[in-house]
Amino acid sequence: MNNRATTLLATSFSAIMLAGALALPAQAQENQMTKQPARIAVTGEGTMTASPDMAVLNLSVLREAKTAREAMTANNEAMAKVLEAMKKAGIEDRDLQTGGINIQPRYVYPDDKNGLKEPSITGYTVSNSLTVRVRDLAKVGNVLDESVTLGVNQGGDLSFVNDNPSATINEARKRAVADAIAKAKTLADAAGVGIGRVVEINEQSRPPMPMPIARAQFRSMAAAAPEDAVPVAAGENSYNVSVNVVFEIKE
Repeated sequence: MNNRATTLLATSFSAIMLAGALALPAQAQENQMTKQPARIAVTGEGTMTASPDMAVLNLSVLREAKTAREAMTANNEAMAKVLEAMKKAGIEDRDLQTGGINIQPRYVYPDDKNGLKEPSITGYTVSNSLTVRVRDLAKVGNVLDESVTLGVNQGGDLSFVNDNPSATINEARKRAVADAIAKAKTLADAAGVGIGRVVEINEQSRPPMPMPIARAQFRSMAAAAPEDAVPVAAGENSYNVSVNVVFEIKE
């Protein structure tokens, strides 16, 4: 009897200890949640503008001929003249990049109501693209004039960008954080509480918005060259940063 009572007592004690051990983490977690201070989350916005210091032109040379070889040769000759003119204008090799060459046959479709006749090839077109970075904005108009004169005959795009916008983006970040702090203080004052330390902060940067010239406008500009100098207005680029900030609340 004594041995049995001792065994039951030991078993009961072990069960109680096990239950207590299992309850400790849950109780600790509950206490931690209870002690966690209240928080306030806000989003701050910051914007900075900067005058562009570089223009990016996307140009294309298109040539047509009876054969693909003839069209390719004509395109190569025209592109070589454009590249030579760009270098004479002070554009460095690192700022000149040719794109993919595209060869397309030209078809003539017969007037066939039954759709049985095959279209015939009457010639070929070859296009070659060129990206030009112009670091001296005063040269943009002349570069465009010269490129059109020498063979650029297909519409492209022109954008004004900043070569290194890091300093501008950092200022936008500072403004975003200051805006978040101001918003948090306003909300806390309205609620009759104070704000404490920052417990979380993350950034949501939006890409810069360069000043583009639309393709249609680019074509009209090119059509006007070289009789009249192409007018160019660079404007400003806008850099936007958003930050999500979480503050502790002081009761």
